[in-house]
This record gives sequence, C-alpha cells and structure tokens, in this order.
Amino acid sequence: MNAIITVVGSDKVGIIAKVSTYLSEHSINIADITQTILSGNFVMMMMVNLDKSDIAIDELRSEMNKKAEEMGVEINIMSERVFDSMHRI
Repeated sequence: MNAIITVVGSDKVGIIAKVSTYLSEHSINIADITQTILSGNFVMMMMVNLDKSDIAIDELRSEMNKKAEEMGVEINIMSERVFDSMHRI
C-alpha cells in the first residue's frame, strides 16, 4: 500500500532527517519525494510504500502527529487511493 505524506511548516534544520529516519526505522520506503521553500515555509510531499512496514497507517499517523508537534510543523498522511479519489476529475 502506498501513502502520501505532506509536511508543512517554518523551515528549520532536520525536518527531512527526522521524518525519513522514523520511516526507515519502520521499514517504510520513500518511493518519491519533493520539497521546496515557499516564502520561508518548508513544504514536502512524499510517496511512501507501506508493504514491508511493521506499523499500520493509523499508528503511523499517530506517531507522525507527535513528531509534527515536536518539530512545530503539520504532517498529514493519506492512502494513495484516497488521494487519487480526491484529485480525480
């Protein structure tokens, strides 16, 4: 199963490292990633694969919410199917 992770917040050192380290620790593969800085705001979107993950998407959401609070950013996670359905014309 694939999921989309978005991270938005004030730019600071370590955002990518903290998110990607957590994903790696749970065998979640980053299939694609893009990030940019818009007017001082950090914006990242990742496509991740959960096929070999040792945690379910709901637990991932919960843990990423904790990480987001620690880092002062907003992290959202949705399954690729939901994302595709929301953006289908």
